[in-house]
Amino acid sequence: MFVLVEMVDTVRIPPWSFHRQLNDAISEELNKKLANKVVYNVGLCVCLYDITKLEDSYIFPGDGASHTKVHFRYVVFHPFLDEILVGKIRGCSAEGVHVSLGFFDDIIIPPESLQQPAKFDEAEQVWMWEYETDEGAHDLYMDQGEEIRFRVVDEVFIDTSPSGPSAEKEGPSAAPTAPPAGLEDSAQQKEAPYTLIGSVSEPGLGLLSWWNS
Repeated sequence: MFVLVEMVDTVRIPPWSFHRQLNDAISEELNKKLANKVVYNVGLCVCLYDITKLEDSYIFPGDGASHTKVHFRYVVFHPFLDEILVGKIRGCSAEGVHVSLGFFDDIIIPPESLQQPAKFDEAEQVWMWEYETDEGAHDLYMDQGEEIRFRVVDEVFIDTSPSGPSAEKEGPSAAPTAPPAGLEDSAQQKEAPYTLIGSVSEPGLGLLSWWNS
């Protein structure tokens, strides 16, 4: 679930921090910059593990701060594919079951990856497993807050860094047009930079309460 990733960065230490130990000041700056941030194709950064190498520090003209190239290892949340995790259901929608690990919420189990046959209750906004027994079918609800065991089957990284200005040129007589209904709202929705895709479509996976004896 957690891995150590070797990284290299140039850290700027402002003059008012010169009285501190260099390692302490650098550690604080690295955690300010990286902690709880997603690095593209790497994962969710958690905390600094250690500093392996400090190169020479430089002060550039016009800037009183020191700049130090740092080699370090960082603790990163990046589960491997097929890893089994346990989280809590934070909600359901037509897109699937949304799961949280407490510190990471961007996990979804799509409908085709649920225990089958599965059905979505529009009124209750909850997915259920229509479990067949000798006495007939029983609806096993996947309620919010329930603990769920799932397998990681895929991951999606999206580059959410700011894009540059549009290359389109405005015509001299172009009249402003209103965007289509709903388009503005969808554009304002922030995309998750890192999403895990889960599956519970095999024995032993799903709500823990289903399999407790």
